[in-house]
Amino acid sequence: MTLVDLRRLAIRRKCKIRFVLRNGMECVISEDGIARVPALKSVPEFNLEQELAAATAFVVEAVVPAGVKNPPKPVPLGRADLTAMALDSPGAVAAHDEHGDE
Repeated sequence: MTLVDLRRLAIRRKCKIRFVLRNGMECVISEDGIARVPALKSVPEFNLEQELAAATAFVVEAVVPAGVKNPPKPVPLGRADLTAMALDSPGAVAAHDEHGDE
């Protein structure tokens, strides 16, 4: 599972994905596919792809419009579960890409 896989998942599922870096900071992949480290104040001394490879715990949080009552709770997932979720429908993405070539 790569950062690109998680970015695609966040966009497809309209959710935020969070994981903790080895230095204690948190990475948030937003529903628009942008990976951010909110606590970062200068040029990072780490590679986000390598930090992702070391991450074992993730939190997936649905993005709901303002005013919705009883939004779903964030779901903690392990690496295996998130990998399965991120890679579960590559055929659907490939079919969409093929259609765009016509």
